Amino acid sequence: MNTSIQHARSILDAVLEHRRMSIAILTSGGDSSGMNPAIKCFIERCLQQGETPYLVYDGLEGLIDGSIRKATWDDAAGIISRGGTIIRSSRSTRFYEPSQRQKASAELKKRGIDKLVMLGGDGSYSAMAQFQDETELAVACLPATIDNDVPGSDYSIGVDTALNVIRKAIDDIRDTASSFSRAFIIETMGRSCGYLAMVSALVSGAEICLIPEVSHNFKSIKERIARSIHHGRRYAIAVVSEGVEQGAKRLSHWFEEELHMSSRVTVLGHVQRGGSPSVYDRRIAFEFTTLAVDELLKGNRCFAVCSESGQLKIRALSSLPTEIELDPELIKLVTRLCQ
Repeated sequence: MNTSIQHARSILDAVLEHRRMSIAILTSGGDSSGMNPAIKCFIERCLQQGETPYLVYDGLEGLIDGSIRKATWDDAAGIISRGGTIIRSSRSTRFYEPSQRQKASAELKKRGIDKLVMLGGDGSYSAMAQFQDETELAVACLPATIDNDVPGSDYSIGVDTALNVIRKAIDDIRDTASSFSRAFIIETMGRSCGYLAMVSALVSGAEICLIPEVSHNFKSIKERIARSIHHGRRYAIAVVSEGVEQGAKRLSHWFEEELHMSSRVTVLGHVQRGGSPSVYDRRIAFEFTTLAVDELLKGNRCFAVCSESGQLKIRALSSLPTEIELDPELIKLVTRLCQ
């Protein structure tokens, strides 16, 4: 009899656990410092709320392949200071195929997961919006990309850390630029968004900045730099966004041909994605993630957490703008370096 009662209770517990469902987190696309603090916050917030947290490894690829496991308190230990993402990431072309999305959905259902937190950029947002339309999944998207190009949010997790990496590099390059009386061109990441280059140029005291959002006038730039050379300037620093086609190479040739200054190009590349998350990125990761988990547990189903003028807000994925717009005040400040 006792055995029968125990068996009945175990069945009931299993049914209740299945009905209760669970919540998972994944990181998608390019990594950014601050993802690990977000993962730590996710695990701890879920466990504090009595929820069962799951980790999806290898991004959307892992979602398809079922690389999913329960998280424990131990998974949250010691990761807050680490750059990148402990659950790894990927860019998935398979996820564009309906059959692969169905497979991913089945992997989540198999584990009783009906809520998902996703950290990534605009491409990952689109993937999640389509996935949510085809399933009963509740989705929360958090902006996490150093490019800071997620529509609807003026800040993405990882941007501050990347800016500090760039600032340190430019400060170091300035030392050698002044020693050799050279022009140094520093190329930043950002895809078609010039945010990293714009802010880095302003805070590093660069003489020139080229970004996709502002037209460039090389004639007036030449006059401006020539005047400063006439008054004693011995070197120059230029910051160029990778979104300006052939921008760094073209500017290097321009320095040598138009101003007869020896020039060097430094492409910072993926070093900008690494490094221990800054204080601000750790804090904002906790704020973004806490709000996302709490809203999912309240029953909110398909939304993004956005930063608007420093305030966090919830917006439906379907209501997000399709294009980004840089802060017009910053554009005003940087325009003098572009012309």
